[in-house]
Amino acid sequence: MTTTITRATLADLQDTQALLYEYFDAIGVVVRDAPEDIIAFLSEPHSALWLAYEDGQAAGCVALRALPLPDTARATECKRLYVKPAFRGRGIAAALLEAMETHAVASGAAWIYLDSKDDLAEALRQYQRRGYQPCARYNDNPQATIFMRKALAQA
Repeated sequence: MTTTITRATLADLQDTQALLYEYFDAIGVVVRDAPEDIIAFLSEPHSALWLAYEDGQAAGCVALRALPLPDTARATECKRLYVKPAFRGRGIAAALLEAMETHAVASGAAWIYLDSKDDLAEALRQYQRRGYQPCARYNDNPQATIFMRKALAQA
């Protein structure tokens, strides 16, 4: 099996929406991205979204956006990390995070923040393995119970 990670564009909107809607259903997200929010991930200069394909099938995604925090310059936020159940256990989540983090460093980001839910144990283990550490709540997401961040080494 061949896994390819690619930065999504508007041409990938259909695969992006399908993965995000599956993600929302899988983890019970109540406040979901509107179509214009998804388009923003694909077209705004301070946002990006990566898709994982395995043998041509859309297998997973992760998004990155700028995070304006008053006390932290050059902060970004990891959003929507998801790998379809049929493709889990193959290193796809790690490859998506690697692509996102590499882009964040190249863009001059100093930090990546994320929020999650305490019942997403495998995702939390993935983040911990990659050096994300607990931090104070940084947003008002009512569904989030876990807040983490990672300092990025600059090239």
